[in-house]
Amino acid sequence: MSFLNAQWKNLALINYEIDAALLEKYIPAGTELDIWNGKCYVSLVGFLFKETKVLGIKIPYHIDFEEVNLRFYVKRFENGEWKRGVVFIKEIVPKNAITFIANSLYKEHYQTRKMRHQITENETSKIFNYQWKVDGKWNTIKVETQKEYKEIEIDSEAEFITEHYFGYTKYSDNTTFEYEVKHPRWEQLEVKNCMVKVDFKKNYGADFEILQNVKPISVLLAKGSQIKVENKKTIRYEYQS
Repeated sequence: MSFLNAQWKNLALINYEIDAALLEKYIPAGTELDIWNGKCYVSLVGFLFKETKVLGIKIPYHIDFEEVNLRFYVKRFENGEWKRGVVFIKEIVPKNAITFIANSLYKEHYQTRKMRHQITENETSKIFNYQWKVDGKWNTIKVETQKEYKEIEIDSEAEFITEHYFGYTKYSDNTTFEYEVKHPRWEQLEVKNCMVKVDFKKNYGADFEILQNVKPISVLLAKGSQIKVENKKTIRYEYQS
């Protein structure tokens, strides 16, 4: 049985180019940075969990909720092929139980905050708004898109950002947790405008304060789909002195 079944819906992905050296201490053992066209990316992602089940069970009041995360991209070579995955700097949700389960079982970096979202549309656009409160102030991701979904092109930047199917967690210097995330290929909405009002230092620490005044290299809005998160695998590495 999969650890988690849910729908991930309306993923706003705000992508930044970053100096790879800033991520070195966050890279899990056995993985390396996944670079696209010479660029190292981090992404600020806001989306909705829907119809969430943990080990096949719907937990009351924890079925539909928002998440915002900051992530970067890695790969791991195994059995003659590359596994492409993500590493989370922090994941913010509005439910304490989700934070407890993820941090206890998967050693992730979840944090509970007051959150809200709004999705509206008019004759020409859809608007996706994700907000979370830190130190009494609302942080905001707001994305305006076209209304018609289209395919994500092969070998495109959008494909690189969305087609990572593993999660990796740095448990220690020689121990990594790996888990598979299963979902079909997503569609996207063309983005017309984006507004990011986020205190990166307060949310993610001094290492990521540099993103405060940096313009995103791209913005995506992925439709999302049903997803499955499989149980974690522990990978240990013995380094020779």
